[in-house]
Amino acid sequence: MTSSVPQPSTSKESVEQSSTDRDLPLIRVRGLHQYFGENHVLRGIDLDVYRGETLCLLGTSGGGKTVLTKHMLGLMQPAEGSIEIDGIEIAHMRERHLGPVRKKLGVMFQNGALFDSMSVAQNIAFPLIESGVKDSQELDRRIAEVLEIVHLSGQEEKMPSSLSGGMKKRVALARAIVDHPACVCYDEPHAGLDPITAASIDSLIKCLQTDYGITNIVITHEMRSVFRIADRIIFMKDGQIHWQGKPDAFRACDDPTIQAFIQDTD
Repeated sequence: MTSSVPQPSTSKESVEQSSTDRDLPLIRVRGLHQYFGENHVLRGIDLDVYRGETLCLLGTSGGGKTVLTKHMLGLMQPAEGSIEIDGIEIAHMRERHLGPVRKKLGVMFQNGALFDSMSVAQNIAFPLIESGVKDSQELDRRIAEVLEIVHLSGQEEKMPSSLSGGMKKRVALARAIVDHPACVCYDEPHAGLDPITAASIDSLIKCLQTDYGITNIVITHEMRSVFRIADRIIFMKDGQIHWQGKPDAFRACDDPTIQAFIQDTD
């Protein structure tokens, strides 16, 4: 299947133009199974991720959150099932064909995963250079653009070793959005942060959603953050979607597993 959709943009104008598509899933997963040896890790996952929403992916350790996310990013191929990104089927797609689809998805890794030997600007420019952008003025413009979004203007020449934990997360987020993805996946974005810094990361996540139309998928155990940012919650257990719904319904749910999870992580 070929795609005729326009390339995602971080402009507010593009958000208005695409508002009619908000009820169509950006990511569509059906009947997803995965095995690691005899371990049945994903057990028939059906999931829609809608355009412009912030989806928080929660669950017990080993529940399948990270494995599911890797499949949606095209980093793993399913044993069975279908995965569509913006209408394009990626299950079993050859690696050389995945590049254009992966550009629709940005990733903010748990520890930032910055290159220690590269400056802030060089870290942010890395995915652009990998995708073929060579013009230095274009690189500088786009780096400055995303640094302004994450409130780090003027920090281009700093090295990761001189940055605080919160600043490293912001640089990682700038790198995740510099190539104008439609969706950003966050792996424990609050890990290692104090409550005030974690709240500032939450504000950025919601800003990307409301001001730039970016879809957010957030893996986290920080329940205060979940209730600040989530439009919808998916709770996974034993490789299946155990519960899904709105944050208020999640908080009020009398399911013992969910209540234990909230109390343990609150």
